[in-house]
Amino acid sequence: MADKNYIISREDWSLHRKGELDQQRHREKVREAIKKNLADIITEESIIMSDGKKVTRVPIRSLEEYRFRHNYRNQKHVGSGKGGSKVGDVIGSAPSAGGPGKGRGAGNEPGVDYYEAEVSMEELSEMVFENLKLPDLKDRQSKKMASETIEFRDIRKKSLQGNIDRKRTLLEVLKRNARDGNPGVHGIKPEDIRYKTWDTTYKYESAAVVIAMLDTSGSMGPFEKYIARSFFFWMVQFLRSKYQQVDMVFLAHHTEAKEVSEEEFFTKGESGGTRCSSVYELALKLIEKRYNPSDYNIYAFHFTDGDNLSSDNERCVRLVKKLLSYCNLVGYGEIEGPYYYASTLKNAYKIIDDPKFTVVSIRDKNGVYPALKAFFSDKREDGTVG
Repeated sequence: MADKNYIISREDWSLHRKGELDQQRHREKVREAIKKNLADIITEESIIMSDGKKVTRVPIRSLEEYRFRHNYRNQKHVGSGKGGSKVGDVIGSAPSAGGPGKGRGAGNEPGVDYYEAEVSMEELSEMVFENLKLPDLKDRQSKKMASETIEFRDIRKKSLQGNIDRKRTLLEVLKRNARDGNPGVHGIKPEDIRYKTWDTTYKYESAAVVIAMLDTSGSMGPFEKYIARSFFFWMVQFLRSKYQQVDMVFLAHHTEAKEVSEEEFFTKGESGGTRCSSVYELALKLIEKRYNPSDYNIYAFHFTDGDNLSSDNERCVRLVKKLLSYCNLVGYGEIEGPYYYASTLKNAYKIIDDPKFTVVSIRDKNGVYPALKAFFSDKREDGTVG
């Protein structure tokens, strides 16, 4: 057995597994289509209302399955030309069909088909969180936030075939052949093969806390609350999938602010007027009481429709500036719903010149994903997203 030589060869078995290859290509196309439509898909009600663990069906309007289509109008789409054409000439066009939804009455034209794909929350989350991270994590005294990492422990001579370390194996072949006076990569023997072993370990980083602040006043209609909770839903999923331990605090406010449970934060409704300074005051009290900035990286995110008491705006500016002295990042999200008017609060925040302060405006459901990327990305010194 020791004298047995190995020959590296590759046979093309693709014809024997054509169906599997077609399925793989289709899955790749579905994944590409989902990634292109992430901004629209992640705010689907079936996802936001899920428990975060189920398989859901998502509509993909940019993906069509291949099929034969009957040329019922006998249109001449192919044929020989008359010559003399040049680049840019229009050689033909399909007859106008009026398009769906543009005429009066029921109409008799086909609509736009779309494909529904089943995707697990784990796979969808992986695509959403691909380039997201807690920005500007600094070294702190407390190190209790863990993230998973793969650590290669050892190189062995026996293990499973799937664990072969090709680089180390080829290196052993080169060394043996060089010793035998016949240098080069050839004649791989069993004693040359090396296997890698690894363990899943946890990398401990400085502790972090994320403070979620939500306006639940009467001016926040169903659309505004849905958008805000959609953002916070994905924020919670992101933090729990990327980091093993990160503290989250949920604050809700109208004219007064209070700390609530995660369930209340996502389900409980309120009413009344709006005084945004109340939630900033509560956040500062919690930081001073529980989260010493020397021990924690602190992030604060506030979502509102911007309908604040004008007399309260100046106080809000002062409190946000104080929060910035403690926080790695303060994010302000303003939802411009169907009854939105010019916000005096967002206008007041224009005087805050700090790269750690990020403001986003969301006009429709497609704005949630860009908001996630704006808040959870490394930023340059001028405050722009890198």
